[in-house]
Amino acid sequence: GVSVGVAMAQAVANLEKLKPQGMEIITAQIAELAALPAPTGPDEHAKARAYGLSAGVLDAAGPFQMDDLCAAASGLCDLLDAAPEGEVFDWRIVSVHVQAMQLMQKLPTGEAGDPARHKVLGGLREMLNAKLQPGD
Repeated sequence: GVSVGVAMAQAVANLEKLKPQGMEIITAQIAELAALPAPTGPDEHAKARAYGLSAGVLDAAGPFQMDDLCAAASGLCDLLDAAPEGEVFDWRIVSVHVQAMQLMQKLPTGEAGDPARHKVLGGLREMLNAKLQPGD
């Protein structure tokens, strides 16, 4: 047997080897999300596609503790999921989330980027809360 500490260290090292591939997946998912054309009318397929791409960002970022990207992707999923069927979805919400995710990829990691990340996530949280309040 292997001690828990050794197993954890090995798992972290193995995960770190996969980070470049994970970053490629995240970048590709965000780029594909950015390239989606805004629907001109009610379009459940477009919402489902945006949801799938956002969930892909969440899935790829999660193992690497990219909590900011996960929060942005999760928030977009929540908004898309809560959107009433058969109504036009405000696609600017997708655009704002894409821009936020792109910005977070460029911000420095660690304390240097924390204030900007918190500000971006705070804005997305405000949007999420405003859109998901009862009566909207």
